Parts: sequence; structure tokens; C-alpha cells
Amino acid sequence: MNQLSNKVQGIIYIGLCIFLWSLIPVFAKFAQTSLDHYQYLFFSSVISFFSLLSVSIYNKKTNELFSYSVKTLIALFLLGFLDFFYYLLLYFGYKEANGLEVLVIQYTWPIFIVLLSLVLLNESLNKNKITSLILGFIAVFLIITKGDISSIDFTNIKVIMYVIIGSFAFALFSVLSKKIKVNLTNAITIFFLTAIIYSYISMSVFSSFVWPSSQEWIYILINGIFLNGISYLFWIKALQKADASFIAPFIFITPILSSIFLILFFDETIYMIYFFALFLIILSGIVNSLKVKRN
Repeated sequence: MNQLSNKVQGIIYIGLCIFLWSLIPVFAKFAQTSLDHYQYLFFSSVISFFSLLSVSIYNKKTNELFSYSVKTLIALFLLGFLDFFYYLLLYFGYKEANGLEVLVIQYTWPIFIVLLSLVLLNESLNKNKITSLILGFIAVFLIITKGDISSIDFTNIKVIMYVIIGSFAFALFSVLSKKIKVNLTNAITIFFLTAIIYSYISMSVFSSFVWPSSQEWIYILINGIFLNGISYLFWIKALQKADASFIAPFIFITPILSSIFLILFFDETIYMIYFFALFLIILSGIVNSLKVKRN
């Protein structure tokens, strides 16, 4: 009964996370009019850090930040780097390549999660999970290509490889975060503190400091507080409540919502193939929830 309750809680947390993450492409598209990906990541990280720090202060957990061992802090800083690295390469991809092309490559990380979970978390992999992942990936592929493979341009191989590396980094971050035993809010606060440090260094070396406009600040605040801030609480909480390989297939709902939001905000064309992809997403969730018969 408790296991069932944990799964239900995990689905609720991942549902909230999916909604917030589905808005990331929209706000990234709005905000990066004059800012480059180094600057956008830096300011978003600053806002995310202070929003999570506020939550930690509200929960009266900040004292614990000074009680962690050096080993624990090193582990948190390394995880923070993986998270920073993912978004740096992701924003770079959205800046340099076709957005839909980057979106489909970005969502290879749930597949990496399942594979890494086998090695690092010793989680079991059954035929239902494999089938669910395949269905989910097909749905994402149909959304991006609109049923026509020629609509994706893979000529920019260098950028695509960067996005794949970033996706692997985020999968590794997600799986290793499951091993973190410290307070959740404090852990994510440290993640964003490290992101500030890493993004400031990368911005100083490869770009320059530019103060955002008032309109860009609106997008940065929403992105920093909710899309890349509070959403992490939901994500890691979901990983704590259920197996990573169980949670991963639900992530394929995110690009479906992202596509809908892009259509609404940027007046993109609606294709009937979207409805078939949505059917595959629902089927993926049903297959993933089925129990496997044991001899």
C-alpha cells in the first residue's frame, strides 16, 4: 500500500515538473533576443539560487548547510556542474540550431536515465519499460518531424553532438541525485550556487556581462523561480518516490506540451500527426504501469 502511495506521489510530482519544464523553450525563445546563452544562464541561475534559498530559510533548514561534510559538499558541487553543463549546452543548441531539432535530441536523456539506472542504481529493466520508452521516443520523433523525416536538418552535427552530451550529463545528474541524502531544498540551493559560479566563469571567458532589459527580466524571473527553480524540487522528489526508470517515460509528455505552447504563442501550424503522437504517449503510460507476470 505504501509502495502504491509512493508511486502516486511520484506521478503527481512529475506532473507538476512536466508542466513547468514544457514552458522552458517558450521562455528561452522570448528571453534570448539580445542575451546570449551564457548571459541567460547566468541570470537565471542567480534567480533560481535566491528563490531556493528563500524556501530553505522559510523551512528553517539553512543551518544544515554549514553542517555538511567536505565529501558531501564536493558531491553536491559536482552534481551542480552536471546540471549547469546540461543547460549551457541546451541553450547553446537553441541558439545555434533549429529549435525543433534540438528539442528531439534533448529528450534522449530519459533513455539515458533508464540505462544509467541499470548500472548505478541496480534497478530492474523489464519489457514493459523498454516498450514504453520506445513508444515515447517515437511520439517525440513524430512531433518534431511532423511525420516527415526530411523536415529535420541534421547538417549541424557539431551542435547536435553538444546537445546529446548535455542530455547525458542531465541523465547522470538525475540518477546520481537519487543517492543524495541531505535536505532536498538545501541540495538544490547548492546546485544553483555552483551554477552561478560556473556560468559566471563561462560568461566572463566566452562572452561579456550585459544587463537584461525590463522585458527580459520578466522572462528570467519566471524561468529562474519556477521553470528552473521550484521544478527541481518536484523532479528530485519524484525520483525519491519512485524508480527512475518508472518516472522517465512520463517525461515524454513534456515536448508534447512544449509543442502546444509553441503553437499558441508563436502561431505554428497544427498537424494531425500530433494527435497520433498523443495517443502513443497515453499508450506509453499504460504499458509502463502494467505489472509484469512472473513465473
